[in-house]
Amino acid sequence: QVQLVESGGGLVQAGGSLRLSCAASGSIFSINVMGWYRQAPGKERELVASITSGGRTNYADSVKGRFTISRDNAKNTVYLQMNSLKPEDTAVYYCNADGILRTTLRSFEVWGQGTLVTVSS
Repeated sequence: QVQLVESGGGLVQAGGSLRLSCAASGSIFSINVMGWYRQAPGKERELVASITSGGRTNYADSVKGRFTISRDNAKNTVYLQMNSLKPEDTAVYYCNADGILRTTLRSFEVWGQGTLVTVSS
């Protein structure tokens, strides 16, 4: 009943920048936390950054100072601005959101389909 659509991945050289976007749609009453996770080949999925509806943010140590998460609550959209990219940032990036459904007032958690970010050295 809720879908996430991601965009903005691609190939970039080390030191470059990319901006990811993730828009939520469907039967949404409210969204609490929106976040970005990533999974590199052979590794487990890890949290990159998250943001609450009130704007409180949380970052993985490996991206602090380089990545910025932001959110447009009116559009149910979350962004991840990635600067000073490194080859080790190469991964599939997944959007995640949890909140309350409008139709049933029950909680939900959904994942996007993932978008590939490749950083060349």
